Amino acid sequence: MSDPQHPVPPAPHPPGPPPTAPPVAPYSGPYAAPYLAPVHPQYASAVAPPARASNMLGIVAVIVAGLAAITPILAAVAAFRIGAGTGARLVDRPPASEFDLSILSPVRDWVLVGELSFWIGTVLGIWAIVQGIVAIARNRGRAPGVVAVVVAVLAPIVFAVATVLALGAGIEAGGFTGV
Repeated sequence: MSDPQHPVPPAPHPPGPPPTAPPVAPYSGPYAAPYLAPVHPQYASAVAPPARASNMLGIVAVIVAGLAAITPILAAVAAFRIGAGTGARLVDRPPASEFDLSILSPVRDWVLVGELSFWIGTVLGIWAIVQGIVAIARNRGRAPGVVAVVVAVLAPIVFAVATVLALGAGIEAGGFTGV
């Protein structure tokens, strides 16, 4: 028989750097902070403040609301031209008669401009309201989002007032013969 084999002891590991202790904050008096932020890069994102969101969503909403607020100017010009072109015929017709749309034939281009400005203003206003609400909710331009919503909500009121006043002024300028 042979002598029993003894297990070979494992080779010792090469000496490495000694384990380091976490950094210690310098003493700053009795009111020093009790917590140090982790120093390992793996945990840095957990304590880092999130990146600030861009305000571009709210800024675009303000621009679109501004475009929606400009459409009443175009509608008022069209309404004045419609009133000036049809004023004499509107004033001369009997009050109880049915409205005849052929009165608008001479100013059909201005009627089209007024209608297009209405629909373009409506689409831009709805877009500005929705995008402004999203900007407010996601905090991506909250102040411009609020401005966009306010402007887009007030734009139809300005549109209606400007159109009625311009149409009345146009009728007055274009055909009131006096009684």
